[in-house]
Amino acid sequence: MLDSHTTITRRPAMTYTLGTQPAPRRTPLSAEEKVRAEAAFVPLVAEHLAASGRFRISADTPDMVELFQAVARRVGDMLQRPVVSYANGTDIVITFGQEQTPGLTPR
Repeated sequence: MLDSHTTITRRPAMTYTLGTQPAPRRTPLSAEEKVRAEAAFVPLVAEHLAASGRFRISADTPDMVELFQAVARRVGDMLQRPVVSYANGTDIVITFGQEQTPGLTPR
């Protein structure tokens, strides 16, 4: 029996089957998280790029593409070499760009 001080709250209906985990929701990175992520990824990408010439990672949101493009710019500055990034909607590839030699025309 309920007394006058008891509160009843209603819970929303479950949107997933009992016994399964709900799908994780993506939330955009905060400004502080972006700064920390960029700073953490730059040395990793630079090391991998110097060793193999190519770095590939999943980047399926505009925020992640933007983050890794910023990382690519900083890696280029750090290594003092041209670095380019290519995004296709699911992945981003960071690699060394072509160095321009004066007097030669690119094909």
